Amino acid sequence: MKYEKAQNILPEDVIELIQEYIEGGYLYIPVKCENKKAWGENSGAKDSLKERNREIFDLYNQGISIKELARQYYLTEHSIRRIIREEKQII
Repeated sequence: MKYEKAQNILPEDVIELIQEYIEGGYLYIPVKCENKKAWGENSGAKDSLKERNREIFDLYNQGISIKELARQYYLTEHSIRRIIREEKQII
């Protein structure tokens, strides 16, 4: 989120109206509902994790143990089991 000065982007009459409610403070203006994106969509993190999870599932199906996958991906065995369970549901 980027900080913007109101006087640089808003008309004076809008600033005066806002000042009736809050003056000299910070005001967060949320994104419109239709413009909201889910976590990880902007950064690509969501797609990256999907790809990683699919890779874990494929390696598991090739015979790699849960213990080895946990070590290789720096995750707990519980997390590896959860990923495998979720990937099975997708198929």
